[in-house]
Amino acid sequence: MDKVKAGVTAVISALMSWLGILAVPVFLMVGCNIIDYITGIWAAGYRTENVNSYKGIRGIVKKVCMWLLVLVGAWIDILVNYAIECAGVGIELPFVVATVVAVWLVVNEIISILENMLDIGVRMPPFLLPVVKYIRKAVEEKAGVAEEEGEGRENEDRTGRN
Repeated sequence: MDKVKAGVTAVISALMSWLGILAVPVFLMVGCNIIDYITGIWAAGYRTENVNSYKGIRGIVKKVCMWLLVLVGAWIDILVNYAIECAGVGIELPFVVATVVAVWLVVNEIISILENMLDIGVRMPPFLLPVVKYIRKAVEEKAGVAEEEGEGRENEDRTGRN
Protein backbone atom coordinates (compact mmCIF):
# COMPACT_ATOMS: atom_id res chain seq x y z
CA MET A 1 0.00 0.00 0.00
CA ASP A 2 2.87 2.38 0.78
CA LYS A 3 4.34 1.72 -2.67
CA VAL A 4 1.01 2.70 -4.27
CA LYS A 5 0.87 5.92 -2.25
CA ALA A 6 4.48 6.71 -3.15
CA GLY A 7 3.77 6.02 -6.83
CA VAL A 8 0.65 8.20 -6.89
CA THR A 9 2.52 10.97 -5.07
CA ALA A 10 5.40 10.76 -7.55
CA VAL A 11 3.07 10.90 -10.57
CA ILE A 12 1.11 13.87 -9.17
CA SER A 13 4.34 15.67 -8.24
CA ALA A 14 5.82 15.14 -11.71
CA LEU A 15 2.59 16.33 -13.34
CA MET A 16 2.41 19.44 -11.16
CA SER A 17 6.08 20.20 -11.83
CA TRP A 18 5.57 19.91 -15.60
CA LEU A 19 2.34 21.96 -15.59
CA GLY A 20 3.80 24.75 -13.44
CA ILE A 21 1.33 27.65 -13.19
CA LEU A 22 -1.23 25.57 -15.09
CA ALA A 23 -1.39 22.90 -12.34
CA VAL A 24 -3.88 24.60 -10.01
CA PRO A 25 -6.38 25.59 -12.73
CA VAL A 26 -6.17 22.07 -14.22
CA PHE A 27 -6.92 20.38 -10.89
CA LEU A 28 -9.71 22.88 -10.19
CA MET A 29 -11.13 22.18 -13.66
CA VAL A 30 -11.29 18.45 -12.94
CA GLY A 31 -13.27 19.06 -9.75
CA CYS A 32 -15.52 21.67 -11.31
CA ASN A 33 -16.27 19.47 -14.33
CA ILE A 34 -17.37 16.62 -12.08
CA ILE A 35 -19.42 18.81 -9.74
CA ASP A 36 -21.06 20.72 -12.62
CA TYR A 37 -22.03 17.49 -14.36
CA ILE A 38 -23.55 16.01 -11.20
CA THR A 39 -25.38 19.20 -10.18
CA GLY A 40 -26.61 19.61 -13.77
CA ILE A 41 -28.18 16.15 -13.67
CA TRP A 42 -29.75 16.89 -10.28
CA ALA A 43 -31.00 20.32 -11.40
CA ALA A 44 -32.61 18.84 -14.51
CA GLY A 45 -35.16 17.21 -12.22
CA TYR A 46 -36.18 20.65 -10.97
CA ARG A 47 -36.42 22.17 -14.44
CA THR A 48 -38.86 21.46 -17.21
CA GLU A 49 -36.28 19.39 -19.07
CA ASN A 50 -35.90 15.64 -18.79
CA VAL A 51 -32.65 13.81 -18.16
CA ASN A 52 -31.78 11.52 -21.04
CA SER A 53 -28.68 9.87 -22.45
CA TYR A 54 -28.42 12.36 -25.33
CA LYS A 55 -28.18 15.32 -22.94
CA GLY A 56 -25.78 13.39 -20.73
CA ILE A 57 -23.49 12.60 -23.66
CA ARG A 58 -23.77 16.21 -24.86
CA GLY A 59 -22.62 17.39 -21.42
CA ILE A 60 -19.64 15.05 -21.51
CA VAL A 61 -18.74 16.24 -25.03
CA LYS A 62 -18.83 19.85 -23.76
CA LYS A 63 -16.45 18.94 -20.94
CA VAL A 64 -14.08 17.20 -23.37
CA CYS A 65 -14.15 20.26 -25.62
CA MET A 66 -13.22 22.44 -22.65
CA TRP A 67 -10.14 20.30 -22.15
CA LEU A 68 -9.39 20.63 -25.86
CA LEU A 69 -9.50 24.43 -25.46
CA VAL A 70 -6.88 24.21 -22.71
CA LEU A 71 -4.82 21.94 -24.97
CA VAL A 72 -5.05 24.49 -27.81
CA GLY A 73 -3.93 27.19 -25.35
CA ALA A 74 -0.96 24.99 -24.39
CA TRP A 75 -0.08 24.51 -28.07
CA ILE A 76 -0.11 28.27 -28.53
CA ASP A 77 2.24 28.59 -25.55
CA ILE A 78 4.53 25.93 -27.05
CA LEU A 79 4.55 27.75 -30.41
CA VAL A 80 5.38 31.07 -28.73
CA ASN A 81 8.25 29.45 -26.83
CA TYR A 82 9.48 27.83 -30.03
CA ALA A 83 9.42 31.19 -31.83
CA ILE A 84 11.29 32.82 -28.94
CA GLU A 85 13.87 30.06 -29.03
CA CYS A 86 14.27 30.34 -32.83
CA ALA A 87 14.73 34.10 -32.47
CA GLY A 88 17.64 33.42 -30.13
CA VAL A 89 16.06 35.03 -27.09
CA GLY A 90 17.12 33.21 -23.96
CA ILE A 91 13.82 33.13 -22.08
CA GLU A 92 11.10 30.55 -21.66
CA LEU A 93 7.53 31.50 -20.85
CA PRO A 94 5.21 29.36 -18.72
CA PHE A 95 1.80 28.16 -19.92
CA VAL A 96 0.31 31.67 -20.03
CA VAL A 97 -2.42 31.26 -22.67
CA ALA A 98 -3.44 27.81 -21.42
CA THR A 99 -3.64 29.12 -17.85
CA VAL A 100 -5.90 32.04 -18.79
CA VAL A 101 -8.13 29.67 -20.80
CA ALA A 102 -8.30 27.20 -17.88
CA VAL A 103 -9.04 29.92 -15.30
CA TRP A 104 -11.81 31.34 -17.51
CA LEU A 105 -13.32 27.87 -17.95
CA VAL A 106 -13.13 27.17 -14.19
CA VAL A 107 -14.95 30.42 -13.45
CA ASN A 108 -17.64 29.53 -16.01
CA GLU A 109 -17.99 26.08 -14.45
CA ILE A 110 -18.41 27.66 -11.00
CA ILE A 111 -21.12 29.96 -12.39
CA SER A 112 -22.88 26.93 -13.88
CA ILE A 113 -22.62 25.03 -10.58
CA LEU A 114 -24.14 27.98 -8.69
CA GLU A 115 -26.96 28.29 -11.25
CA ASN A 116 -27.64 24.55 -10.94
CA MET A 117 -27.82 24.90 -7.16
CA LEU A 118 -30.22 27.83 -7.48
CA ASP A 119 -32.44 25.71 -9.74
CA ILE A 120 -32.35 22.91 -7.15
CA GLY A 121 -33.50 25.42 -4.54
CA VAL A 122 -30.32 25.83 -2.51
CA ARG A 123 -30.24 29.19 -0.73
CA MET A 124 -26.96 30.98 -1.16
CA PRO A 125 -25.58 34.35 -0.19
CA PRO A 126 -26.83 36.97 -2.65
CA PHE A 127 -23.30 38.22 -3.32
CA LEU A 128 -21.83 34.87 -4.39
CA LEU A 129 -22.95 34.68 -8.04
CA PRO A 130 -22.18 38.37 -8.74
CA VAL A 131 -18.70 37.95 -7.23
CA VAL A 132 -17.93 34.98 -9.50
CA LYS A 133 -19.28 36.85 -12.54
CA TYR A 134 -17.05 39.79 -11.57
CA ILE A 135 -14.06 37.43 -11.49
CA ARG A 136 -14.94 36.21 -15.00
CA LYS A 137 -15.11 39.80 -16.21
CA ALA A 138 -11.75 40.57 -14.57
CA VAL A 139 -10.14 37.57 -16.29
CA GLU A 140 -11.56 38.69 -19.63
CA GLU A 141 -10.29 42.24 -19.07
CA LYS A 142 -6.81 41.04 -18.09
CA ALA A 143 -6.72 38.92 -21.23
CA GLY A 144 -7.83 41.95 -23.24
CA VAL A 145 -11.01 40.34 -24.53
CA ALA A 146 -13.74 42.01 -22.50
CA GLU A 147 -16.90 42.27 -24.58
CA GLU A 148 -18.65 45.46 -25.55
CA GLU A 149 -21.74 46.27 -23.48
CA GLY A 150 -24.85 44.73 -25.03
CA GLU A 151 -23.07 42.00 -27.01
CA GLY A 152 -24.08 38.41 -26.35
CA ARG A 153 -21.68 35.69 -25.33
CA GLU A 154 -20.88 33.32 -28.15
CA ASN A 155 -20.23 30.40 -25.81
CA GLU A 156 -23.63 30.41 -24.13
CA ASP A 157 -26.30 28.14 -25.48
CA ARG A 158 -29.90 29.21 -26.15
CA THR A 159 -30.87 28.98 -22.48
CA GLY A 160 -28.14 31.39 -21.44
CA ARG A 161 -26.31 28.68 -19.52
CA ASN A 162 -22.60 28.04 -20.00
